[in-house]
Amino acid sequence: MDAASSRPAVVIDNGTGYTKMGFAGNVEPSFILPTVVAVNESFVNQPRASSTKGSNWLAQHSAGVMADLDFYIGEEALSRSKSSSTYNLSYPIKHGQVDNWDAMERFWQQCIYNYLRCDPEDHYFLLTESPLTAPESREYTGEILFETFNVPGLYIAVQPVLALAAGYTTSKCEMTGVVVDVGDGATHVVPVADGYVIGSSIKSIPVAGKDVTRFIQQLMRERGEHVPPEESLEVARKWRGTKPKTGAPYSCDIGYERFLGPEVFFSPEIYSSDFTTPLPEVIDKCIQSAPIDTRRALYKNVVLSGGSTMFKDFNRRLQRDLKKIVDARFQSSDARIRGEVKAQPVEVNVVSHPIQRYAVWFGGSVLASTPEFFKACHTKAEYEECGASICRTNPVFKGMY
Repeated sequence: MDAASSRPAVVIDNGTGYTKMGFAGNVEPSFILPTVVAVNESFVNQPRASSTKGSNWLAQHSAGVMADLDFYIGEEALSRSKSSSTYNLSYPIKHGQVDNWDAMERFWQQCIYNYLRCDPEDHYFLLTESPLTAPESREYTGEILFETFNVPGLYIAVQPVLALAAGYTTSKCEMTGVVVDVGDGATHVVPVADGYVIGSSIKSIPVAGKDVTRFIQQLMRERGEHVPPEESLEVARKWRGTKPKTGAPYSCDIGYERFLGPEVFFSPEIYSSDFTTPLPEVIDKCIQSAPIDTRRALYKNVVLSGGSTMFKDFNRRLQRDLKKIVDARFQSSDARIRGEVKAQPVEVNVVSHPIQRYAVWFGGSVLASTPEFFKACHTKAEYEECGASICRTNPVFKGMY
């Protein structure tokens, strides 16, 4: 083992709305930042100079260098874009997938050097990805981490598998279950059996945390709240804000919005007519499409992950509605086979735990703390020998069993 394996691994969970980052072995991430980059467009939009004029070429080159240096991420990026019109915001991840690789590379650069303040050559890295990520995306990630940051080892983990590792309630980690991951930009229902994702049964729905915010924004607008348009999204998220001209703080009284907001997951027709299937039905369809010998274990371990599952009693409501669907099917099948061997009722259990807001990051922190993690990582030597294609597959290691 190399010297880097004696240091804690860096764990970065890049989400559509927020990125969680820190070091393996910690209970909570060291930093939580909005996944956004502010770039100085005055440098980026420099007119292309003729290659025959040395001074113009030098000016263009200097502008390119400054564009690579003059950018901000997270809350600092948001404040810069408000205070100066020369900074434009770029959101590198949309609906769980990396959409802008240049912005993503800049974001990782600031995460490593300005926030975590570590030398990437001294630490193994664990990054997370959406369950529907294309293999080419893993290759791009590997190229950037190995070429730009020269990391000694890299493991790209599927987010629901890490959420399962974070959701165990006994000394034995249960790596079979359904992960309901409700992020800011995407909601996935992912069945996992013995640490392996059942890819053909993954369900994705177009209702996520951002839609809850937009729905509340719409309710406030219909109620006649006088909120500045540019601040309405932030006020809908936090119920308070500051007036852009005077800087005076203000707040909004709230009532039924607190309850109608998360109701979009159980009655999506109140928000949009395009998608009307409640979340419990989606979970049931997901499990029913999985191999029959895994279904009981999947119903028994439905794990919540993501900040939008933190609403009060969200798990109880989900368990109640899901059990109704399962019991109705059980009773109808029991009536058909009456007189034969009686089937055992199906146990439905929705797991909620205090760490579920950062479940993916915490699962990565736990797994990256095991000795097996360093053996499962792709190394810089392997990358130089075989190329980026090694990042297409990442083995499931048994460190938590």
